[in-house]
Amino acid sequence: MAKVAILGFGTVGSGVAEVLSMNAASIASRVGEPVEVKYILDLRDFPDSPYADRLVKDFSVIENDPEVSVVAECIGGARVARDFTLRALKAGKSVVTSNKEVVAECGDEFLEAAEECGGNYLFEASVGGGIPILRPLGTDLAANELTEIYGILNGTTNYILTKMIKEGVPFDTALAEAQDMGYAEADPTADVEGHDACRKICILASLAFGRHVFPRQVPTRGISSVTLADVALAESANMRIKLLGRTLRQADGKILAYVAPHLIPEDNLLASVEDVFNGIVVRGNAVDDVLFYGRGAGKMPTASAVAADILDVVKNQGRKVGLGWAPGGDDVMGDLDALPMAWYVRGTGTVPEGSKLPQGARILGCDEAPDTWAFLTEPMTRRELNGCLEAFSETFVLPVLA
Repeated sequence: MAKVAILGFGTVGSGVAEVLSMNAASIASRVGEPVEVKYILDLRDFPDSPYADRLVKDFSVIENDPEVSVVAECIGGARVARDFTLRALKAGKSVVTSNKEVVAECGDEFLEAAEECGGNYLFEASVGGGIPILRPLGTDLAANELTEIYGILNGTTNYILTKMIKEGVPFDTALAEAQDMGYAEADPTADVEGHDACRKICILASLAFGRHVFPRQVPTRGISSVTLADVALAESANMRIKLLGRTLRQADGKILAYVAPHLIPEDNLLASVEDVFNGIVVRGNAVDDVLFYGRGAGKMPTASAVAADILDVVKNQGRKVGLGWAPGGDDVMGDLDALPMAWYVRGTGTVPEGSKLPQGARILGCDEAPDTWAFLTEPMTRRELNGCLEAFSETFVLPVLA
């Protein structure tokens, strides 16, 4: 019998316990032995829980129990999760996690520790919730040279933008509705300012291109400055606004990664991804574009992915499984400001006297955005765009996805 410990009995941790319990018979059949939750670590008490007898408050109980072969880290955050993960790996246990923050910040460290100590470190649930995306990158798409990944990686911001696009609801009202629905936290900063999407694109970039990419290396912009005028002007150009995380590998091997709201054409694969759903496009030189779509968060979808990693470890005890990458560094990232892209530029009032639009610019206008001017540029680098905008003041600029 395989014994598992769950760290954190919140939304995801409790969901993992439920998945392992309700599917116990089929799980045992698939992996060849029963999988049992022996411990659940949490500082809170849950006297009415059917798992109350398994709750412990001291991690060393789990760390020092040789029967526990797999630890499911569902705490969240980076500080405590990093400590417990390293201690578990150094004790010879395998660790699986849904914690995108700790994977993005410390993944290379954990992968090295797992290699040295004979365990495994798996993190499928850290990106896309229940959407299988990380494992396919290293298995089903392994014969491809991956060149680009981009996608809607945060359900909260996609819900807000969907409300703005479909119902004409301003950002603040849409955010309040997302909070009422339980899609956004009381402090929504990590979602609306793009930090959550940044952590996920770091993991995808690291896995796809083989070197650790840290969140501090990824320029990140959220959706809090997007207005209904932007939504209407984008629609006038047959485009929609979506918050995307994007990463590319250049010909010289350098990695580019960033997070920002984009204007995307209505016929793009991601234009119809709405509400809390995620969509991730992977581009390979053999398969072209592949879309991964589904609910990117939620208790049971995320718990399902964590449980699947547990089963993978149990089924392959004593063998190396999962995916990884090499350490990062200052030499990993390329120059994002040198990447040619089309741009959306918006300002209010009248176009400043003496200013000149970039060559080939397409002027936008619509009844829903009076007293606002906007244009789309031809592909150019951000440095070139900045030179063109020197005569303008207080412009709002977004990239356009070709």
